[in-house]
Amino acid sequence: MSQVRPILLGLLALTLVWNALGSRASAAEAAASTKENTKQDPYLARRQLYEEMGSLLHIPWYRLAAVDQYERTLTPSSKEAKSEERLTRISFLSPVWSGWVNPEPQDTNPVSIALFGGMGKDATGDGVADPKNDRDALFTIGRYITSFGYDEDDFRIALWKYYQNDRAVQRISQFARIYEAFNRLDLFENAFPLPISNSYSYNDTWGNSRHWGGFRIHEGNDLFAPYGVPVRSVCYGIVEIKGWNPFGGWRIGIRDLNNRYHYYAHLSGYAKNINVGDMMTPGQVIGWVGSSGYGPPGTQGKFPPHLHFGIYRDNGKSEWAFDPYPLLKRWENAERARLRKK
Repeated sequence: MSQVRPILLGLLALTLVWNALGSRASAAEAAASTKENTKQDPYLARRQLYEEMGSLLHIPWYRLAAVDQYERTLTPSSKEAKSEERLTRISFLSPVWSGWVNPEPQDTNPVSIALFGGMGKDATGDGVADPKNDRDALFTIGRYITSFGYDEDDFRIALWKYYQNDRAVQRISQFARIYEAFNRLDLFENAFPLPISNSYSYNDTWGNSRHWGGFRIHEGNDLFAPYGVPVRSVCYGIVEIKGWNPFGGWRIGIRDLNNRYHYYAHLSGYAKNINVGDMMTPGQVIGWVGSSGYGPPGTQGKFPPHLHFGIYRDNGKSEWAFDPYPLLKRWENAERARLRKK
């Protein structure tokens, strides 16, 4: 019996080593496959990564995708170029990753990170918890989220605990619903807000003064067109607001995956069966050109019929309007080109 025990212990040690090597080999194979897919189709590579981590954590892929996309919208454009080698944009403060009392802020040892209460995890089995490794980063945030539970309310609670920001919770939840509804990542096509024709006209009216209800600047562009011309969604997105606004009349707001809020105002009415929370596609009719606004609900005709179109950008800390004219021209020219090819 004394001779058998060392043999069994030795076999157990060999088994553990073999399993560890197998885990690392599998992780390396998955990483190589993802890298190859990145060269061919970055959306495919990201989807593969979300599904891989989702299956490990028992979390829907679109929730991981939503968190990653939200983090992507927070990344300053000046830093995006430096992150091109990464598939994800999830980032962590050093103390959050390594532990607030960890004497080594850049610690990547999963044992000492756990000892000091850090979030960082090693998902690849290489013995390193690297916040710049896509798998480690995605697995870490996913593990944190699932520690609160697996249903929708648990997901929202986890997001609030992590970001401490109600708006972040709303945005990520919206992004998850968009990804779930369309079941794809490449949702960034655009359309012009009016059907391409000779019946409308517009100039860059951004920043012009407005006086009704107090002095303010014009936060958008006016597209003049006859009553009843269809107004269309310019993007894939989710209806965030619908209803009367004293300034905008009958208006609707749609949020896209770039965290841009598209504002359509002065409508004469809405397309049927469009409600807050509904999914929109580029070119989908949402209402019609009108002249509503500048008064209580139902006020019409205080100005010529037109569509007021504005875009607001959210960076996680604040939301601001920017001039949509360059995008309008780009979308119009692109759609005209597509029509000419038909």
